[in-house]
Amino acid sequence: MSARRVVVIGAGPAGLAAAAAAVEAGAAVTVLDEGERIGGQFWRHHPGITDPHLQHQTERFGSLQEQLEGARVLASASVWRIEPGAPLRVHALIGPADAAQRRGETVLADALVIATGAHDRVLPVPGWTLPGVTSAGAAQALAKRDGVRLGTRTVLGGAGPFLLPVAQSIGHVGGEVAEVVEAASVTAVARGWGRRPWELAAATAKAGELASYLGSLAAHRTPYRFGAAVTRIHGGTAVEAATVQRIDRDWRPIPGSERTIECDSVALGHGFTPRLEAAIQAGCEIGSDRFVRVGSQQDTSVENVYAAGEITGIGGADAALAEGAVAGLAAAGVAPADIRYRAPLAARRRMRAFAARLQTHRIGSGWTAWLDAETIVCRCESVRRRTLDEYADVSSRGMRLATRAGLGACQGRTCGRSVEDIAGALVGYDRRPVLSSVRIGELAATRSDLAD
Repeated sequence: MSARRVVVIGAGPAGLAAAAAAVEAGAAVTVLDEGERIGGQFWRHHPGITDPHLQHQTERFGSLQEQLEGARVLASASVWRIEPGAPLRVHALIGPADAAQRRGETVLADALVIATGAHDRVLPVPGWTLPGVTSAGAAQALAKRDGVRLGTRTVLGGAGPFLLPVAQSIGHVGGEVAEVVEAASVTAVARGWGRRPWELAAATAKAGELASYLGSLAAHRTPYRFGAAVTRIHGGTAVEAATVQRIDRDWRPIPGSERTIECDSVALGHGFTPRLEAAIQAGCEIGSDRFVRVGSQQDTSVENVYAAGEITGIGGADAALAEGAVAGLAAAGVAPADIRYRAPLAARRRMRAFAARLQTHRIGSGWTAWLDAETIVCRCESVRRRTLDEYADVSSRGMRLATRAGLGACQGRTCGRSVEDIAGALVGYDRRPVLSSVRIGELAATRSDLAD
């Protein structure tokens, strides 16, 4: 009997864990990842440049790489189409995203694991298009992967515990974090993270990481402000200062509480948005919370399609590793009663208590109050708040066509959720017939594959 063919999309913690588990179970595994190197957002690295002090769980990463020796791993592989069926077909273009001659390939699968992860969500702020403003994830990537600081003096604003490692990374490469601005109030953080503390006792690794981050803040004497937000960024040709303002529990700015902080860079991170395009194209059911619905074995609503990691709920690397291992075993055809599920299922239970507390930092509906009429919301197409307001009552398709919001290079990945918040309705940016950018010539060259 031939080995079960498993395709894994994404080579972050969830995808690597899924692939390793499937290989160990005897499956023929192909891993497709759009990055130049495997590791995803969590294990960003550059050979010879990356500082090991800015990496976490490097031994686990090395172990997973060793376990993938029996798998076919394709980096710089952009999946642009998924065809459900028996077998499943995954169409990809192999080569750097900006290369002129990418090679098309169609991989057949008996089972598919989707582990496409998430990207930073950054809420628009007046002045956020100035040079020197990035996402928190971009600031961390510069530090972790390339050893480069974003600026000399950075204001770091947003919500959630991810701000802590970003601040540490900036400080490690010689940058000064002028202030960390957290939207959740002290009361909300104490209530959210302090309830049933015994549930977090099992997440000992997280406690060690927290101690490291707090130690870094103390060493650099970095102020950490709760219940506030960056509501305006100032400058002529580049960032010169940022306005920080207290906000209420719904994230609405409190008049008269403004403070101006001099800085030359701003990093913003308001949580994460799951990358759902592949799951939606595969036909997976998406819950009202905008995550993929999965069962006890990370199975989706589509037969032989599994999902793991941040697309099923934001929970961090440890949760993604556990979910990936469960998904990989299931995709390989391992029976639910098999003892190999025991460890990852236990880890998944432990990490769900941590993930549930991230709701403490969820975005409030009042954030749109800090936008003025001229604030650019869609950076790619330079669509301003006033333009979106003009077409707020038309259909989602009508809004996209009339304003061009979300139709630029990023295809709504940066502005999509913000446009939906302003419009008060789903606009459908996650639903794309083509998952990644494809040249007309590349698409034409694949027509014979689609016709088979």
